[in-house]
Amino acid sequence: MGQVLPGSLLTEYDIYLFKSGKHHKTFDKFGSKILSVDGVAGVQFTVWAPNAQQVSVIGNFNYWNTQSHLLFPRLDSSGIWEGFPMPISGRFLQILRL
Repeated sequence: MGQVLPGSLLTEYDIYLFKSGKHHKTFDKFGSKILSVDGVAGVQFTVWAPNAQQVSVIGNFNYWNTQSHLLFPRLDSSGIWEGFPMPISGRFLQILRL
């Protein structure tokens, strides 16, 4: 299984705004964001999938394996899933497993 680090670009205030329907800059927080965590360059993934049982990042880099590179659900009942897959090469695709 691919290694995915927990991590978040969201603050508690972001979550408050999101849950109340008043966050007007989710484009800055959701989706894929290229960044560096502890000196390691990679891509942070954040998606809203309130009914998903699991969410994974898949692509040719992991042979389209839906059990690899699983994202973490937030524990605040927001339906948001996040993660920072360890450095991987190739193209990315997000898939929701419902």
